[in-house]
Amino acid sequence: MKRLFKGGRVVDPANGLDGAFDVLVDGGVIVRVGRDLPTSLADGGEVVALSPALVVCPGFIDMHVHLREPGQEHKETVATGAASAVAGGFTAVACMPNTRPVNDNAGVTDLILRKAADAGLARVYPIGAVSRGQQGEQLADIAELKHAGCVAISDDGHPVSTALLARRAMEYAGMFGMPLIEHCEDPSLKGEGVAHDGPVAASLGLKGIPGIAEAITAGRDILIAEMVGGHVHVAHMSAWTTLEAVRQGKSRGVQVTCEVAPHHFTLTDERLAAPVPYDTDTKMNPPLREAKDRDAMLRGIADGSVDVIATDHAPHHADEKNVEFDRAPFGIVGLETAIPIALDTLVHAGVIRLPRLVELMSVNPARILRVPGGSLTAGAAADITILAPDLAVTIDRSTLVSKSKNTPYHGWSFRGGVAATLVGGRVVYRNAAAALTLTTEVQ
Repeated sequence: MKRLFKGGRVVDPANGLDGAFDVLVDGGVIVRVGRDLPTSLADGGEVVALSPALVVCPGFIDMHVHLREPGQEHKETVATGAASAVAGGFTAVACMPNTRPVNDNAGVTDLILRKAADAGLARVYPIGAVSRGQQGEQLADIAELKHAGCVAISDDGHPVSTALLARRAMEYAGMFGMPLIEHCEDPSLKGEGVAHDGPVAASLGLKGIPGIAEAITAGRDILIAEMVGGHVHVAHMSAWTTLEAVRQGKSRGVQVTCEVAPHHFTLTDERLAAPVPYDTDTKMNPPLREAKDRDAMLRGIADGSVDVIATDHAPHHADEKNVEFDRAPFGIVGLETAIPIALDTLVHAGVIRLPRLVELMSVNPARILRVPGGSLTAGAAADITILAPDLAVTIDRSTLVSKSKNTPYHGWSFRGGVAATLVGGRVVYRNAAAALTLTTEVQ
């Protein structure tokens, strides 16, 4: 069915567009973007009248999520994760392989893709394991994973165990144009740490994880990527020392990219102590770090050193989190909170402009993973995120679509949210709170 979106602001950095444009969609693809397109182009379809306050963007892509299926369906499933994604404004997600069993073979990859197709919501791009069973010993069959539909490799949850394995993985993945997504962490420095190694952890009696545990592994992999011509992507970067390693690699022409999660550019380890001490919804890996690290992430986002904002959506059942801090699993949900946080703390705060946010959450993830999207070019799939930058949003864990509710942002209010999400031209999510500014007329 044809849909003509009229009246909104279009932000499409890949095509240099930022202004009042109309967008015509037909048969699941973008047909035309232009000024003052006649309604007759809808030709019996729909004309969607948008408020000028709404922003039409190429679909946002979260390149780092944990959908938990197979094996941990009590936390999340592919279907509930995809529903959470579209409610959060994401048209596509890339899911990590640390499922049970691990996604280290075509059978698991195929199951994930079939579950995603059955859900019919966000596109789901599986990420395959670097090593068999994520044991850090033998390489997985990366060719098999690629041919089954994986877009990258990672042992996320663990670093690639040795420099030699990282080298072989980059060489193998490089044959298929796939990045190695690295969970940068030196296990000997992490030890049994559960929080950032600093005064807050010491005051709470918690074992610490220093920032250099991340930077050391990032530095190792950047050097390996430089040697073999591979592509390493630093996942959930949190430490200023890691950012410096990334900048140095980029300056030498190394294929290194990186991502930052919203919690690492908004929160610090002070949240572990107050307002609720030992709140397990503030426990994630990498941990919340000091203000200098958070501020470095903001500078990296502003100056272009950071390539992507990704959520590291990590759902856990309430019972698993309702234990002592040391025993609780790492991670928080993020698919439904990322856009309000980014609009409020980055765009409205003046850290970046809206086109840069679209680069971070749409253009660059598509480029790094080599998947469709990132632009509103004619002929491209009609995956569209419609933002409501001035919408008042208050995070309420009880209303989250995700199967899990572990968020440190419960009760927080932000300026900015999602009005609607389209995948293949279908409206798969519409925000009732934005309904007054999004109306449809049947021609």
